[in-house]
Amino acid sequence: MNAETVGGTVETAKSLGGLGALTDLLIQRIRVSDDVAASKFGTGSPIEDPVREAQVLEQVRTQAEAAGVNPDTAVAFFQDQITASRAVQKGLFARWTAHPEEAPTTRPDLGPIREQLDQLTTALLQELKETEELREPIACTVQLALATRSGAVRERLDTLHREALRTATQSVCRSSEPAGRR
Repeated sequence: MNAETVGGTVETAKSLGGLGALTDLLIQRIRVSDDVAASKFGTGSPIEDPVREAQVLEQVRTQAEAAGVNPDTAVAFFQDQITASRAVQKGLFARWTAHPEEAPTTRPDLGPIREQLDQLTTALLQELKETEELREPIACTVQLALATRSGAVRERLDTLHREALRTATQSVCRSSEPAGRR
């Protein structure tokens, strides 16, 4: 996939290699975590929401089956996305607490943010399907390194967001074998 419509705009792959489009979608998702953090910061809303996370993973399982993606692979992949988002939110909360002048002055509404995350979920599942053959362990490692490094440089990701990208890509190169055979 060379272009994807997300949030009403067309995003073109900027990261290099066969996993470039997947990596670009992951970077978009990580950046949405900034909005989630801004929405929650100072409100007492928890970063972790196990009920919401379980709902998201169940929706992913259902969507993956419909898209022809191994549901266990998709759930593991999206668990990494949730973990990466939590890391960004915790990092931003710490930054904003230490430097209140950097804290957001407005609170974005979580409704539209969740809609954007849902659109990204659909696009990511499609990319998982389209890159299935590229994600076999050996070739995938090279393709993923090329895509993540080029994407991080082009997007000028700071250390927090680079670490989140590393977390978000942990399951990309796992084989598509059933979970019991890993």
